[in-house]
Amino acid sequence: MALTRVSRALLADDSVNSDKVADSSINSEHFVDGGIDTVHLADNAVTAAKLASDVAGTGLTSTNGVLSVNATGSSGLQDGAVSTVKLADSAVTTAKIAADAVDGTKIADDSIDSEHYVDGSIDTAHIANDNVTHDKLEARYTAQASITTLTGTVSFDCSTASSFKLSGNLTGAYTINLSNYKKGQVITIYPLQAQSVTLAAQGSSTNTFNKIGGVDYDNTTSSILQIECVDDSSTDPVFFYSIATFASDSTI
Repeated sequence: MALTRVSRALLADDSVNSDKVADSSINSEHFVDGGIDTVHLADNAVTAAKLASDVAGTGLTSTNGVLSVNATGSSGLQDGAVSTVKLADSAVTTAKIAADAVDGTKIADDSIDSEHYVDGSIDTAHIANDNVTHDKLEARYTAQASITTLTGTVSFDCSTASSFKLSGNLTGAYTINLSNYKKGQVITIYPLQAQSVTLAAQGSSTNTFNKIGGVDYDNTTSSILQIECVDDSSTDPVFFYSIATFASDSTI
């Protein structure tokens, strides 16, 4: 009688080699859990389809044998997995930065310049005490201008200086024509001597000049004129002024 079956007990250890196993007959039920390690895997054998989403994330694709992940959900990448070296230069755009994420610790020292400020955004609360020095004030409060025209109507641009020094005695009837003045600004003009002097401004309706005290202009000696703008209206500006003679004398 021919032997048609061999029981497990009749098989010697390691007697069933690859020649004895029919093609396509080994299935998952024949593998011990964890029995397939790295050495059993052929190169390029693990494709994108073989990786579970909880291992590699959703959106896993393979192109020309190269795996890539397009993570579309929170499970796509492991927490903390994206390090600095994984980001391309300039890859973090404005849209990727959360609101209020850039605080003081993220800004380099001396990196904020005038171009970064919104016009009018620096208010009193942001200016430290005693930090608005004389040099920070505009020319209308700090500068002196030289006036060389000594006759006729002469423009005194109050945005350029707070004091105006004439180069000599007046040579003809003189009109001081003020422009670009600001409320609260004081303008000093000296030395005035000789000829008659008239005051004018840019009001489209009336220009009011109020003399303080009863002293009139004495054109026989050097005088100083001080004018304060109390209303810089474009139609009806108002000024107060005083005129006095002066002489060099260090004794009070």
